[in-house]
Amino acid sequence: MSTASTGTALESFETDWQEWHAAHERQRAQPHGFLAVTHLHWLGDEATRLEGAPGTWSVESDVVRVVLEPGDSLQRDGRELNTPSGASLEFGPIEERGDINLVSGDTVIEVARRGGEYIVRPRHPSNVLLQQYQGTPAYSPDAAYAVRGTYVPFEAPRPTTVGAAVEGIQHVYQAPGEIRFTLAGQELALTAFNGHAPGSLSVLFTDQTSGKTTYAANRSLSVVPAADGSVLLDFNRAVNLPCAYTDLATCPLPPSENQLPVAVEAGEKIPYERQDQQ
Repeated sequence: MSTASTGTALESFETDWQEWHAAHERQRAQPHGFLAVTHLHWLGDEATRLEGAPGTWSVESDVVRVVLEPGDSLQRDGRELNTPSGASLEFGPIEERGDINLVSGDTVIEVARRGGEYIVRPRHPSNVLLQQYQGTPAYSPDAAYAVRGTYVPFEAPRPTTVGAAVEGIQHVYQAPGEIRFTLAGQELALTAFNGHAPGSLSVLFTDQTSGKTTYAANRSLSVVPAADGSVLLDFNRAVNLPCAYTDLATCPLPPSENQLPVAVEAGEKIPYERQDQQ
């Protein structure tokens, strides 16, 4: 490849990354995204008032109960759930890592199940974390950290238990396979979980930059294997999970085998919000 062609390819690589990163930042800073979470409430069987949400809340036998008083407002899919005389509502069961979104005024109320427990997380666009968000620092894109690998499915998905950003819960994922690749002269492998988009995989990992220039607990990378198992691992697109910004998150930690023995100097760095905690 000529010098001119190489320069054009690098320029395109950097432009693509800039456009991707800008889109990811817009997604992260949405009015009711995780930066808007104001509280994290763990539900129990005793009816309790929750700051940031109307009514009293409890959970029993996988059924979340909300008792609203007259004048409270709680909507689902644009439909008001309360009545002039009040209402007793039930939601669930909710599958693990599933959620439903309710609306009360300007607040979106996430009702979710994490680690077998039920949580309520109000999200409000005036939350200080969102209002003061100044973007996430990242390494300059470097094509050396966009490496080819091979996705190797396991004979059967492997139940994989990992810790969480909050104490007391664990997450269990079905790992369908691993991704094998070479980086910094070392042959490496990462256990993969199923991603959000059909056909995609999600990889949680740490590396030798974790706790130094990148967030200590985890980073995430989404990949899409081709039909022949080939895959592009572009670590320039490694992103922080919500727990990198807020203590009101229940993010999973990487499985122990995903602690890479190399420094991945690519992707997102420690958020400004956490740099004084490192």
